[in-house]
Amino acid sequence: MKGITIFLAPGFEDMEALSTRDILIRGGLNVRLVSITDEYIVESSHGLQVSVDNCREDFEFQQEGTSEQDVMIFPGGMPGSRHLAEDADIIRLMNEHYAAGGTVAAICAAPGLVLSQLKGIEGVRFTCFDGFQEQPVSKGAVYVPEGVVTDGRVITGRGAGWAVEFGLAILSALKGREAAAKVRSGLML
Repeated sequence: MKGITIFLAPGFEDMEALSTRDILIRGGLNVRLVSITDEYIVESSHGLQVSVDNCREDFEFQQEGTSEQDVMIFPGGMPGSRHLAEDADIIRLMNEHYAAGGTVAAICAAPGLVLSQLKGIEGVRFTCFDGFQEQPVSKGAVYVPEGVVTDGRVITGRGAGWAVEFGLAILSALKGREAAAKVRSGLML
């Protein structure tokens, strides 16, 4: 899957999706919002109606030429994370994407529910919302109770309060620390 895509499921966490998108756009990156449903409007866990760039029906999933610069991003929130985790096509695409050399990023409950289904997660350091660490740990991943953890091509965040740092970690992985520092400075952090 080429490019940077944030996958939205009904019940996604507003801050985790939209702050991440905002940080990446401020860093000069093109980011697509994609609904995992056939609808162009996705409702967040707090009732916000968000218009997406693509819905499931018209989004093209292409793995050829995938590199670590191509990122699949999974925001948390409930029941959004559960919807993502139960979508067999999304899980298959995530595994194909990662196997092809792509980066995956998830925050809050999504590391526990979605990334726990990633083949090759053994030994990978991650963080997530408290209480969602068991599934990845049972598959050999290493839980680190920090705000944001980057381990190779896996980037994870603990929760909504870490959404800006999560976005900055993705930006840093894609464009370097200087680009992330410039955005951080612009935000007066």
